[in-house]
Amino acid sequence: MATKRQLTDPGTAPAQRGRRAAVLQLLRESGGPVGAAEVAERVGVHLNTARFHLDALVTEELAARGTAPREEPGRPKVVYSAVESEGPDGSRSFRLLSDILLGVVSASVDDPVAAATEAGRTWGAYLTDPPAPTERVGADEGRRRLVATLEGMGFITEEAGPATDPGADAGAGADPGADADADGGRDQRLQLHHCPFREVAQRRPDIVCAIHLGLMRGTVEVLRTPLVAESLEPFVTPHLCVATLRRTDPEAEGG
Repeated sequence: MATKRQLTDPGTAPAQRGRRAAVLQLLRESGGPVGAAEVAERVGVHLNTARFHLDALVTEELAARGTAPREEPGRPKVVYSAVESEGPDGSRSFRLLSDILLGVVSASVDDPVAAATEAGRTWGAYLTDPPAPTERVGADEGRRRLVATLEGMGFITEEAGPATDPGADAGAGADPGADADADGGRDQRLQLHHCPFREVAQRRPDIVCAIHLGLMRGTVEVLRTPLVAESLEPFVTPHLCVATLRRTDPEAEGG
């Protein structure tokens, strides 16, 4: 028997069954906030049971808790309302969409990697605020702004030191002393953890990682900083990619 493919993204469709599903459905159809007592009566459960399910839905971010105004003295009435979701059950299928689009790129473009890199460069330029015409962005500041852009996308970044630093590439399978004389300490490594597109990148690293490299190149180009995003080595470990940045300012020549 063929295995059925999962078409929605894992974790985006909380499984609601039984009484909790009925409570959530009531909130969505009520047309406005309702109290726990009304929920209990309409669903046919004890008040404490209704409160238990309502609080669970708030924790799962499927419902919101608020208060209703009172005309007489006393504690305000606690009410609940449904939180709007992307789909009828909160499900999304962005991973499926990305796979389809990657297939379109692969089939319709002569050089998918070059096209992905250029697309990333264009978007990196678009997402980056350019400096003022008279502002000079040094290499350190440029790297800081690049890191801010990457972290804004969802990456967790970590400085790995210059490529000539013994041990800088530990675990990367590279010779720590390679090109030390040729580079003069101009190459620096940036470790990228928690790739926001990891599931898709694992299937098509050639295209997805090319987009990330292009994003970095577009960012440093707009900043007019003395940095070049030279390369991106994907999945050095299952959760780590390593980018190489090259300083191009004369101050870097001496190491």
